[in-house]
Amino acid sequence: MNQTLENVDPGREGPLARTAMMDYGLHIAGLLLSMGILSVVALIINYVKRPSSRGTIFESHFTWQIRTFWWTLFWMVVLAVPVALTLGIAYFLFFIPAIWYLYRMIKGLLYLNDRRPMPV
Repeated sequence: MNQTLENVDPGREGPLARTAMMDYGLHIAGLLLSMGILSVVALIINYVKRPSSRGTIFESHFTWQIRTFWWTLFWMVVLAVPVALTLGIAYFLFFIPAIWYLYRMIKGLLYLNDRRPMPV
């Protein structure tokens, strides 16, 4: 996917960039501040805005955020089993997908700041 901003209508670029930036912020805040509630809000925005961003670098960012959310949720659910079996002693396992989630959101934010598409 070799997209540049040349194929984005200038009237669409600003709002899409702001929405993608806001979504990264919501995803990060969701992890750190609201136990995922803000991440769900960002996920809904991702699904709503992705169709209007088709053919732009912002589509890759919305897709990146959506995939990151769902994979993180999947691994949190999978890890709930060993945590429950150890009566919570293995709670530290939840930090692994949380750190991965934070890493991906920060990476996406940096790519967006450089106006580069995400490798999806």
